[in-house]
Order: sequence, then structure tokens, then C-alpha cells
Amino acid sequence: MKAIKGAALFDGVSHEMIKNPVVLLEGDRITEVGTAATVQVPADAEVLDYGDCFLMPGMLDIHVHLTSEGSPDPRKSLHDPEAALAFKAARHAQLTLAAGFTTVRSMGAKFDIDIQLKKSIAAGFVKGPRITASGRCITITGGHGHNGGIEADGPWEVRKAVRTLLKSGADVIKVMATGGVLTEGVEPGAAELCLEELQAAATEAANAGKRTATHAQGNTGIRQAVEAGINSIEHGCFLDDEVIALMLQKGTALVPTLAAPRHILDHGLEAGIPQYAVDKTKFIAEKHLISFAKAYEAGVPIGLGTDAGTPFNYHGANALELQYMVEAGMSIMAALRAATSTAAAIIGQEDNVGSLQPGCYADVLAVKGDPTKDVKVLAAKENIAAVILGGEVI
Repeated sequence: MKAIKGAALFDGVSHEMIKNPVVLLEGDRITEVGTAATVQVPADAEVLDYGDCFLMPGMLDIHVHLTSEGSPDPRKSLHDPEAALAFKAARHAQLTLAAGFTTVRSMGAKFDIDIQLKKSIAAGFVKGPRITASGRCITITGGHGHNGGIEADGPWEVRKAVRTLLKSGADVIKVMATGGVLTEGVEPGAAELCLEELQAAATEAANAGKRTATHAQGNTGIRQAVEAGINSIEHGCFLDDEVIALMLQKGTALVPTLAAPRHILDHGLEAGIPQYAVDKTKFIAEKHLISFAKAYEAGVPIGLGTDAGTPFNYHGANALELQYMVEAGMSIMAALRAATSTAAAIIGQEDNVGSLQPGCYADVLAVKGDPTKDVKVLAAKENIAAVILGGEVI
């Protein structure tokens, strides 16, 4: 048994902080959470005392691309061999874990590398966060993400694509409801997979007990995805009141990935980002922030996702998304829950990760500073005093 101590604790759910907390672990799970006055620490327990550090759950980033490295021009890696991408993905997973993100949801990986990386981490071959893996995305012929995805046209081709991914071991199915920024020749606002195709994906995944997520930037594609029963909207750049109301009715979540366009705009053409990507980002950026704020005010469930791997959006810098969400109008506590319990619920893992409660995995961060007062402390690597994954100090 182990006991973790600190100065204060945020459990990922409640508004109240616990002072002088004690977290008891048995194996890789939490058995008790309380204060030094209420928790009896066994005499033979290994005590991990982090002094004046702040304790919180390991964070979640539920939209990453582990095989992408954040280079200015994504086209340069289109022909990277499978082995090279696998090594990159393993390194990116390590950087993400070191930054305090103990769970990620991979939202598209060529060759289904994320599925194999998940298995390698679980087997102890490499260190990394817990991975909910999508494998390749499903898109129309020539659609967004077609270079590394599965092209499928018509409901039955989509069903076969879903079944293929499930056979490979996918935990979640990602589909492309609209065009996007980084695929040359497609438009972010244009609908791609149609309603019937999206319904086929949602039904086939649900039949296997799996969730779905969709890249969706334009309003028509977003609406069709929500109507089809897709569980989460990724990006959601052009949301209107009607779609937001439909999301609330259906319980559809939003993963806004504010970091992706921000980094493109901050670096621009001078840094080597292609003209088409910069132009499309300028087209969506303002509406993206407005849509995020409207969805938040309406009460749509929002989870932290960065789109890590897009230009200058580096693995290991994931916590910047918290800052961007707060700057866009989200409260600090809501942003912290977006990175913990809300994100866990969106991927269906709320009983395992995202909170410090008995029965959950012992995924704990010890942080220098108080993120409930300033989320920026989480983005500075020197402030992450300890990362504990399943009871093991990483």
C-alpha cells in the first residue's frame, strides 16, 4: 500500500479543495481519499509526501495525433514509413505523460499505430499514458484525412470500415463529417460523410459497445453528425443556436481543440505553414471562438483536446489548451474538469480515470502552485513535481 500526501487536493469533480490530503493506494487503484486527520495510514505503507504541492488527477487530452510531430507542413511526413511513425508515436506518448497527461484519446493514426502503441504500453514495453485509440479515421474518397485514413463511400462501405477498425482493436471510431484545414483541396465548411453514412458508423460502433467522434467544422456536417448519434463533435467551428440545442438534447459533447488554429495563426507563413492552411485557419478562427463560448454558456459538455501534432502544436505542451479555454471565457474550475472528470465521461472512462475517488486508477499529479487560481502553472514543465500512473511514480 502507498499513501500520497500534499498541501491541497482537487479531486476532479467537486468545487471544494481538500487541505492536507491523503490518498491511499492499493496496487494501481485508489482505496481512500481524505485528510491527514481522517485517513488512517497503515504503518507499513510507503509514504509519498509532496509537501506543499497541489494534488490533482492525471489530466486527459482526448484529441491527439501521436504519429504527427507538429511540423509546419504536414505534407512532409505523408510518406514516412510505418516504423518511423511508430517510433515518433512512442516518443510523443512519453512527452505527453511527462507533462501530466495520463490518459489520451488518439483521434487518427496512420497504419493503426495508436492501437499497437496502446497494446505495447499496456504490456510494459514502453512508457506512456493510457490510450483510447481510434486507429485510422473514416472519410469519403479524397476527403479530409484521406492520406492516412480509410476511404469509404456509402453506408455499407462505412459499416465495413468500422468493422475493420473494430477487428484491429479500435476503442473509438472517428469519422470525418466535414472538410478540414490541413488536407489540401478540401474546405472546412463543406459537409463530407452524409447523414446515412454517419448513421451507419454510429450504429455499427454502438452495436459493438464503442463510442464515436467526428471531425466536424462546418454547421451542416455538425448538425448531421449530431442527428446521426455521433457522441462527440471535434472542433465545432461553426455552431449555431439550433445545433447547440440539438447537442444538449442528444447529450453530444464538444472537444474544441482551440490550440490547433491558435498555433497556426501565431506562427503563420513565415514559419513554413502552407498558404492553404493559413488561409483556411483565418476563415474559421473567429467563428471557432464564438462557437466555443456559446456552447459553454449553453451547458454543452466540453472536454479538453488539443489536436496535438498539428503545426507547432507539440506533444508535451498539451496544458496550454487550459489557458486558451479560460481566455475564451471558460471558468478555471470548468477548464480543470474539462481536463479531468468531464473528459473522462466523454470517452466513457469516468469510473477509471479523471478523478481521485476510491476505485479509480491511481493516476495523480503533484503540482507546484495552485492551478485552481492560475491554470498556467500546469503548462510549465518545472511545475510538474511528480506524475503517478497506476500507483507508479513516472
